Amino acid sequence: MVTPGWLHWFEGPTEPTFTLPEGAVDAHCHVFGPAAEFPFAPERKYTPVDASKAQLFALRDHLGLALNVIVQATCHGADNSALVDALRHSDGKARGVATVRADVSDDELASLHEAGVRGVRFNFVKRLVDVTPTEVLETIAARIAPLGWHVVIYFEAADLPGLKDFFASLPVPLVVDHMGRPDVTKDPEGPEFAEFLDFVAAGDVWVKVSCPERLTVTGPAALDGETEAYRDVVPFARKVVERFPDRVLWGTDWPHPNLKDHMPDDGLLVDHIPHIAPTPELQQALLVDNPMRLYWPEGEHSA
Repeated sequence: MVTPGWLHWFEGPTEPTFTLPEGAVDAHCHVFGPAAEFPFAPERKYTPVDASKAQLFALRDHLGLALNVIVQATCHGADNSALVDALRHSDGKARGVATVRADVSDDELASLHEAGVRGVRFNFVKRLVDVTPTEVLETIAARIAPLGWHVVIYFEAADLPGLKDFFASLPVPLVVDHMGRPDVTKDPEGPEFAEFLDFVAAGDVWVKVSCPERLTVTGPAALDGETEAYRDVVPFARKVVERFPDRVLWGTDWPHPNLKDHMPDDGLLVDHIPHIAPTPELQQALLVDNPMRLYWPEGEHSA
């Protein structure tokens, strides 16, 4: 049974007016099930609407994107079957970020790598997952380091002070989901966001300037042709893009799990990009050069 109040992803998204650069990558998206084929994890904290690989790839093509990075959804736990299935059916046009346990076998890691997985995700958002001891996460990071993978970290801004020393100790590159979920009612020049920017500057840390629909407080929403959506998030995202042009990524977050307020039009999310990356050079880095360097190193892209 789908979680009560769950918002279905936006059907019939508009065609973006912003023309994406050739080879643009959606560096954060998901597949959910379909549950009849890939059951959700018993320990999940939500049950979503199905969102299949075919629907994801159709959205990719409609928006003018070339490639996807599919991130394992918490509702599937450490069973990466749906993710791997999507990767294997992508014709080389997708890479993945998995969830693994500390006792994952070398054979399973090798199989995930062969399928296109290039990272693992550590989730610290307590409403989505139960907290995993840092010792377990340290073991996982040590296991994946020889593969050249990275760790994607998802946390909320208020929790960064207690986590940043642990993050800095990990022996792999880090990719921060959704800008570390800043409080956009605060000053982007203020001390809280400055601490986040200092954390990024201090290490091999990349940032996804994604999910304005998740961070916004005053909007307006990316619906009904709105050309100036999520104005309260723009100063934060633009600051990250302009300070770290070679370490930023963008993604749709389709099918937008756990949204409570509204479901955005994905075409308008694409049209939001020039507000946060205002020049062709920044757009090329954000959408093509950076994700290719991280997920399709030279010689690996078969699409």
